[in-house]
Order: sequence, then C-alpha cells, then structure tokens
Amino acid sequence: MILIDPPVWPGWGRVWSHLVSDESFEELHAFAKAAGIPAKGFDRDHYDVPSELYDEMVALGALPVASRVLVRRLIDSGLRHRKGSND
Repeated sequence: MILIDPPVWPGWGRVWSHLVSDESFEELHAFAKAAGIPAKGFDRDHYDVPSELYDEMVALGALPVASRVLVRRLIDSGLRHRKGSND
C-alpha cells in the first residue's frame, strides 16, 4: 500500500510529505512514476513530495497517515533504509 504523511517537513523554502510503500520499492516507484514525481525525489526509502501535491497523491490512492504510522509501517515491511546504514 502507498502511504503519505502530512506535509510538515521543511526544506528548500517548502514543506514536504514523505511517500512510501509498505509492500515494495517496485510499487513505490510505479506509483511515483504514474503520479509524475521525478526520480530525483527518491531518498533511500521514500519520495519527498511538496505540500502542493499532497491532495493529488491522496486522490491517486495514497493513504494519508500520521508520520509515526508511516515510519512504523515502513520498518515493519523491512523497507526502512536509515541514513548511514550500509544495507
């Protein structure tokens, strides 16, 4: 399933959401490509999505969840890739 957290993460003069899959990177990349999210938006285990695209991602099928829920589902799926990890 594709999940998105609220746009609360500041950076580069914008506010961002994280878009993840709790099933596979293939699912995540396919969703992002279909949604027109550039590949450069991918960061280890998620795509960074600017706040102005949040509603569009939800309309396309991303499930809105709290940030802590998103991280927990990502960890539980085995797809979490923390900064600095070598795997």
